[in-house]
Amino acid sequence: MEEKIYYCEGCGGVLEFDVGTQSLKCPNCGTVVPILKEEGRLVEHSLTRHAMQTIRAEEKSTHTMVCRGCGARIEVEGTSRAAECPYCGSDYVLAEREMDAVIPDGVLPFQVDKNRVGELFRQWLKGRWLAPGELKHLYQKDRLQGIYVPYWTFDAKADARYSAMGGRHRTVTRKGPDGKTEHKIVTDWYPTSGSLRHFFDDILVPASEKMDSGLLRRTGYFGTQQVVPYGPEYLSGYSAECYTVDLDEAHEEAVDRMERELESMARSEVLQRYDEVMSIRVQAEYRDETYKHVLLPMYATAYTYKGKSYRVLINGQSGRVEGDYPKSPVRIGGLILLAVLILGLVYWYSSGSKMQADTLPMEQVYELDTAEPQWQGTNGTGRY
Repeated sequence: MEEKIYYCEGCGGVLEFDVGTQSLKCPNCGTVVPILKEEGRLVEHSLTRHAMQTIRAEEKSTHTMVCRGCGARIEVEGTSRAAECPYCGSDYVLAEREMDAVIPDGVLPFQVDKNRVGELFRQWLKGRWLAPGELKHLYQKDRLQGIYVPYWTFDAKADARYSAMGGRHRTVTRKGPDGKTEHKIVTDWYPTSGSLRHFFDDILVPASEKMDSGLLRRTGYFGTQQVVPYGPEYLSGYSAECYTVDLDEAHEEAVDRMERELESMARSEVLQRYDEVMSIRVQAEYRDETYKHVLLPMYATAYTYKGKSYRVLINGQSGRVEGDYPKSPVRIGGLILLAVLILGLVYWYSSGSKMQADTLPMEQVYELDTAEPQWQGTNGTGRY
């Protein structure tokens, strides 16, 4: 299988995708080669049962590497220097056989430069004040890798009907057993229903089983408006994970998310007419469903501290950093000690105030107890 490597016509070096110019650039002599973009919009594939069962891989121009530790399968170009898995830090080995891969429909090019990533990572570490002090020395530029994470995107037009119970509050006034007037709020419930129409655009579902889904969600939003038709040039200097979540499974998750969104919309609509809502039921039909396979940019690293592995992800579009980190027992102990000290001071202050009140002469205590409180009332008289 022929590898796709882009050489500089000036010095013969290997061109890499450059964030600043959004083009190929030679790291040796600085030559910039624009990427020829395909005309037209991204291809949206009709989502049918036949499509989900017959989707096939196409020719690729990369090597499949397998992580010794977590088993992640990463596509890297032949000139890639990546030797460690960005997910767990273990070494790569060349797969015994090349894995089939579906050529993506689109790619969201990296918007955050590799040099800026180091600063973002260091700033993130500074904000982890429960982390051990020596953690800031663990950053290694060559271990923080740029990787494209596979996603499926889904579009659909939804026609839905909903039913629910809407509640209206009213105040009931009655006299209690002691003769005092009581006010109680009660809720009357009424059946209600309605219809919804909504277009879902680019519901993103991760196609990676190896990437921590919770960590992936915390890295934030991707603006899919910047996704461009796929070209292998965008992967030059980066790697990409093979998708491991198939189209059928991803579609089920997308439908589940769309149904939750429709339920939320129904809830909001009912609350425009009622004070409360419960027992929402939504029945939806989806039409004109389409899908795409896209690659989204992420910087990833894994480091080991005292025998335990931790992962950090950086959104390659927004620069948002999320990750796991060790907590220092010394700093946690200091925090607990500070909390105990504050509680002790509060207790000492309140006890001291009570003792001072207990030592006042009886006449003064009586005067304090019988003095009429002076409050600012709603009638403006200065009396309650």
